[in-house]
Amino acid sequence: MKYGILIVSHSADIAKGVKALISQAAPDLSITIAGGTDENGIGSSLEKIQQAVDDNTGDEILAFYDLGSSKMNLEMLMEMTDRTIHKYDVALVEGAYIAATLAEVDSPLATIEDNLKSLKIK
Repeated sequence: MKYGILIVSHSADIAKGVKALISQAAPDLSITIAGGTDENGIGSSLEKIQQAVDDNTGDEILAFYDLGSSKMNLEMLMEMTDRTIHKYDVALVEGAYIAATLAEVDSPLATIEDNLKSLKIK
């Protein structure tokens, strides 16, 4: 599979919920999540993001996040990894859903990114 989806959220429940939602639309994609702190509190964990990237089987990863420290940790990881990760500053649920449905049918990256433009909020 060319693309995988990565969800990074301050809340483990939000991350799990977004994965459940988009898995319905894109059952063949690798969808991995990093939700909450290492202690499973509200916050962000570089280690959880690293594990989610390692577990993702997509050739390239389309990454979506919710708030500031999720973005910061995601960007830090992007500097540390050899994986190709595309980060999108869009509404988390809507952006991940659109990207997943388009990636599921092998849409080119340009098409996916064009469809995400209207969701840019950050």
